[in-house]
Amino acid sequence: MKILFAFLLTSIILFAGDATIDVIKKVDSLPSLALEDASVNYDDTFKLQVFKSLVADLNVISIFNVDRHHRLANFNDTDVLVENKDVNYILRYKMEEDDNGALQISIKLLQNTEEVFAKSYRVGKQELYVFVSHAIAYDINEFMGEPSVEWMKRKVIFSRIVGPKQSEIVISDYTLRYQHVILKGGFNVFPKWADNRQKGFYYTSLDGKPTLKFVNITTGKIESLISSDGMLVCSDVSTDGNTLLLTMAPKGQPDIYTYNVKTKKTKRVTTYSGIDVNAQFMSKDKIVFISSRLGYPNVFSKRLDSNEVEQLVYYGKNNSACTAHGEYVVYKARETSNNFSENTFNLHLISTKTDFIRRLTATGVNEFPRFSKDGDAIIFIKNYKNQSSIGIMRLKYNKNYLFPLRYGRVQSMDW
Repeated sequence: MKILFAFLLTSIILFAGDATIDVIKKVDSLPSLALEDASVNYDDTFKLQVFKSLVADLNVISIFNVDRHHRLANFNDTDVLVENKDVNYILRYKMEEDDNGALQISIKLLQNTEEVFAKSYRVGKQELYVFVSHAIAYDINEFMGEPSVEWMKRKVIFSRIVGPKQSEIVISDYTLRYQHVILKGGFNVFPKWADNRQKGFYYTSLDGKPTLKFVNITTGKIESLISSDGMLVCSDVSTDGNTLLLTMAPKGQPDIYTYNVKTKKTKRVTTYSGIDVNAQFMSKDKIVFISSRLGYPNVFSKRLDSNEVEQLVYYGKNNSACTAHGEYVVYKARETSNNFSENTFNLHLISTKTDFIRRLTATGVNEFPRFSKDGDAIIFIKNYKNQSSIGIMRLKYNKNYLFPLRYGRVQSMDW
């Protein structure tokens, strides 16, 4: 029973000022931006797909009020469309197929009809257009002098349940518009990127004895690393990629362990007689994790070189998942206790340096929070009114953006 509860806990799982308080509220003063599509070679359906992707990305960078009207123009026109004459910025773009069948996108950013930024992009396969869209938004954000949104170009990896003891591991962009099944067949869960380059990942195979495996995406080689009775989950990887945080229960008690990638050796970190799971690095030598040591799941921290454990959260009686970036922790808390209807689970942000709590969501079941590598954004899953979506949260701008899941149920994910 202890192992089952631990699996459930694990599965549902720098700013100018204090991020728990510091929120920029300037929506009304944002400059306006409209898009003008000057594409050739592609049908209307594909043109609209790319347009919607660009609108979404330009909204997510949170520095423009983006017009949602799809309007056609000529790429070399000297004037903007009459409908856009009062708009602060115009993004005019042209998609065309080159001689090798690759997708090429050229853009111009216009301000008062004057070209202020231009660039061209090329991708070999048409279905990869979303990554060009992300790159365009990233470059415009850089041109405007805003803090980096490097996370937009990172890939998301998730495990999707497709049947009884059957799953797929999928690599996607952050909006889920692009999805590539990298591993299918069997029951494979808890994928975790191996390093910042995203050239490999770890996952747990539950076909038989729980086994942690590593996949080299470049070569396709799969390597078995370690097995354990009870449960085995890689919950986080150190910044240098050399240390894994594992939840293992070789003798029926779920505890946190470290695993040295180079020496292949494990070291037990917690020894509590109850449940300790879902550890995340706060720094090289400090972790945050979920424990039942209060009689209910809650968020604790400890240094790897000490036995001392510190309670971090004093709000809520069911805090079952967390993610950390430096001094900041986002955790999932149950807000209601309904016996006959779905309960509400919200995400909250705390700082280890203050007592302030900032609630980040308001409705539905919000889970799987993951900080971006730079701490600028949080990715999460929202389930609300029979609809599942992936969410992107811009902490500094106090904005959430939702992208619906196509099908299936996400078991866990990493960014």
